[in-house]
Amino acid sequence: MRQESCRYDDAMPRWDPDARERLVAAAVQLFAEHGYDNVTVAQIAERAGLARSSFFRHFPDKKDVLSAGQQTMTRLLVEGIAAAPADATPLAAVGEGLRRASTMMNPRSRELGPVLRDLIASSVELQERNTLKQAGLTAAMADALRERGAPDGVATLSAELGGLAFRAAYAAWVAAEDDQDLGELACAELGRLRATAARLA
Repeated sequence: MRQESCRYDDAMPRWDPDARERLVAAAVQLFAEHGYDNVTVAQIAERAGLARSSFFRHFPDKKDVLSAGQQTMTRLLVEGIAAAPADATPLAAVGEGLRRASTMMNPRSRELGPVLRDLIASSVELQERNTLKQAGLTAAMADALRERGAPDGVATLSAELGGLAFRAAYAAWVAAEDDQDLGELACAELGRLRATAARLA
């Protein structure tokens, strides 16, 4: 069997140039402190050091704050899969997508990870929204694999394994005390899943 590979303080600082990122960080902090249902858009904007109107330039409502970055991650996943070598297997192409998508994660993403995890676990509404987000990412990977010519079933299963690999790698990355590369973790997890799937036959 061919071996897969993956070349594949309370107020946010006003000088931070990334208003969108500031709003996300402020919202997560407030949701964790007061509960999702008890936080208003005005409070998020104030904590971020921005006007309330600035919030709506970036997000339709407060639920969308927790899906911030999904569009970028989807684009990176698809680009990585499309850029994989023509002879790459579907799982190897998924590995390229995971590696590229991992580049959007930064130290603040890692810092907010545990807070965001606990926040989602505390709200049925947020759990449902997170499930839809994960399904969207998986569907995007499957579509990108079909564009490469992968059969429907193969594309679907490879994308599902990619989603599982990324979630497991992200959890390990957030929990790790040392500096690890999320892309490498995702590729390693994908390899473990492939090996496990091979033993099911």
